[in-house]
This record gives sequence, C-alpha cells and structure tokens, in this order.
Amino acid sequence: MTAAAASASPSAARSTPTSAATSTGASAVDKGVGPLLRGWREQRRVSQLELALRAGSSARHISFVETGRSRPSEEMVLRLAEHLDVPVRDRNALLLAAGYAPRYPETPLDDPALDALREGVERLIQGYEPYPAFVVDATYNVVAANRGIAMLLDTVPEHLLAPPLNAMRLTLHPEGLAPRIRNLREWRGHLLAQMERDIALRRSEPLRALYEEVAAYPCPAEGSPGSENESDSGSGNGSSNESDEGPGESVPYFALPMQIEHDGRVLSFISSISTFNTPMDVTVAELAIETLLPADPATVKYLQSLMS
Repeated sequence: MTAAAASASPSAARSTPTSAATSTGASAVDKGVGPLLRGWREQRRVSQLELALRAGSSARHISFVETGRSRPSEEMVLRLAEHLDVPVRDRNALLLAAGYAPRYPETPLDDPALDALREGVERLIQGYEPYPAFVVDATYNVVAANRGIAMLLDTVPEHLLAPPLNAMRLTLHPEGLAPRIRNLREWRGHLLAQMERDIALRRSEPLRALYEEVAAYPCPAEGSPGSENESDSGSGNGSSNESDEGPGESVPYFALPMQIEHDGRVLSFISSISTFNTPMDVTVAELAIETLLPADPATVKYLQSLMS
C-alpha cells in the first residue's frame, strides 16, 4: 500500500464486508432462493414477464421459482442474477439459498494470487501523480492511495488516519477534510446520494451503518462557510477557480467539483470512479479506483509545481 494508505491494513479493510457475507449467506439459506430473487426483482422494478423475456424463460416459471414451487437450476440462478444486476457477493448468497456451492471466491487482497492486480493498481495510481488517486473497498475503506492524497490529508488529525482509513469518514468528519471544503453542502449531498445508491445496489448493513454515521455529522447552514451559495471573495488567492461573485476568472465546470482549501489556495477537483469489468472474485468486484481530476488551470499549475 502506498502513501496515505500505508497504515490501512488490507485485512482490516476486508473484515467488515467478510463478516457481512457470512451473515448474508446464513440468512439466504433460511429464506430460500425464491423470496430473495423476488426481492431483487422488485427492487429493480422489473416485472416477472420482463425478467422472463430477458432471461429466455417464462413468466410462469419465474413465478414458480419465486413461490418455491420450482427449484431453479444453477445456470438459471446465475442468469437471473445477471439480468437483475445482483452484486457478485449476493450472487453467491442466491446460489447457497438454491442449494448450490458459491461460484465466486473472495480472495484476500494481500493473497499472492492478486499480486498482479495489486501491482497494476499501484502503478496506475502512482502514474496519476501529482493528481490525487486512491482505491476503496465496498465500505469505502482505503486500501491504496498515492502522494496526491497524502498531500490533501496533511492537516487531518492522527485519530482519523488510524486504520481502517475510511474515505467517507475522512471527507465528511468535522475534524477531517470537511472544514476545508468550500462547497461542503453540495459535495456532502453528492457523497450521501452516492452511498444511498450503493446501499440500494448492495443491501449492505455495514455500508448502511457508515451512511448513518456520516450523515449525522454537522452540516453547514445555508449561506454559511461550506454552503454551495458561499462566495469565494476575500480568499485572496486570485486563482482562476473563484466563483462568479469573487475575484478572478470564472471557470465553467463540466461536473460538480470538490473545492478544497490547501496551503492558502482553493483547489478544485472532479471525481471519476472506475471498477473492474466482469469481475470473477468478490474482493475484486468490490474495489473502486477514484481519481481526482483538476477542474481548472490554477489547480493544474499548483499540483505540477509540487513535482518540480
């Protein structure tokens, strides 16, 4: 692990999701595959007929599977899970509930079998320097980060940097990055909405607990420092990432930026998240690589100056 994530133990980052998988598997067997499939179908707002057409089956067969009158084959379980966009971890739970062995392994991130993946990810985020980049697991625990992230965390207190390092907690905690984020209300809303989508997709209790924790952190009132209506006037940095009401040239952002103070400057970043295509392992399926792209020329110039 690199830079800011050096203290983020991979085993610590995995512990919560793994425990959740055990309890999910046990409850899945108790419920049976029918109710679980019906729950996923209803959550995706897909009718029995539509699902049947997608999966090359019949609405009658889907109905029989959901009510327990028919036991689906292993192939059918996987086909229905694919068309319902069920996460890989939960596909294992569906297979268990149907009486089959799990199809997807959950390889520890520090296992030699994942050496090539870890090395590739490390090269990727290091190659992105001086711009910040990091890798998180299913509950936003940081498992790798580059020096650009370490630069942003240089004023964060030690107790928030203790493993497992959590990206959401670091960003929204009142002692973390939150006081330095100029558009905190807007950025906080974006992050909470992202977590809500993940909870709906994954049905993860650890993720829900994290959401309830960070959503309870104090939020700036409308018009106060950190609200989206705040003007950057008076910051004195004269950079080109000022708001329309402040000094300097306005920048037409193409996506919501995170505007964060650092060393007397306001840096602006656009977030981009990448995941692995068609993962065959639970651990790999739950990894996400987030890169922070400079959103204006002033941020580019400042970050490049750090490397000179």
